[in-house]
Amino acid sequence: MRILRVIAAHLRGMSLQQLHEELGIPIGSLHRVMAALVAERYVTRSPSNRRYFIGPAFSELSTMAVTSQGTAVSPPRPMEEVAKESGETVFLTELTGSRLLCVALVEGIHPLRLFVRVGQDMPPHAAASARSILAYQTPETVAMVLREQELTAYTTDTPHTAGHVTAHLVQVRMQGFDVCENELDDDVWAVSAPVFGSTGQTTSSITLAAAGQRMRDPLARTRATESVLRAARALSMEHGYVASTSPTLPRPSPEPAG
Repeated sequence: MRILRVIAAHLRGMSLQQLHEELGIPIGSLHRVMAALVAERYVTRSPSNRRYFIGPAFSELSTMAVTSQGTAVSPPRPMEEVAKESGETVFLTELTGSRLLCVALVEGIHPLRLFVRVGQDMPPHAAASARSILAYQTPETVAMVLREQELTAYTTDTPHTAGHVTAHLVQVRMQGFDVCENELDDDVWAVSAPVFGSTGQTTSSITLAAAGQRMRDPLARTRATESVLRAARALSMEHGYVASTSPTLPRPSPEPAG
């Protein structure tokens, strides 16, 4: 627990030597403890700089608390900056098991018909926040998530078959972000970008959602997209991701799942 608290307090991660010096734990003991924490996904180790970062299992504990108690995770700084800059609603989504949950939220200053709350399940087929995460999962994970969710056609533009969704995920991965327009709610536009961890894996995303009428101008859409991508890159770097670290999971197959 001491190790996890120390690593969580260092956004740039910590080396084995730094952990030894700060905590006074012998290097040999640290090796064994860190190997166990990595195996259980409570920490990750960057393949590029060998520093340790908080892992997805640690985040999943927070997500479980969000779900059971309705408490929110503190919005990370890059997310708050997007909300302040745009005035729009910005939220963080995380993949926990087969669920894609909103775990942090900054309300916009403008009215928004799309209702988003902390602890809400984001539909994997109809929400950019979910699809920008699923685009970097294995085909098996994508198929499992889609099987456990009814692919409801919320609007006439909602992709509601597994084949349509998996084909769309290939496009999301190619462009590095996803856009949702009138797919979950009418007159709502959203852009979402994946957040990478130190090993190159993706378990979360940052999303900006706005009323469609405020996003009719192509320039406004471009600015919103660039803002979200910038925030996702900043948060990925805080998690230990570097550009040379390639995602470790294969591209989802465009063939229909199941």
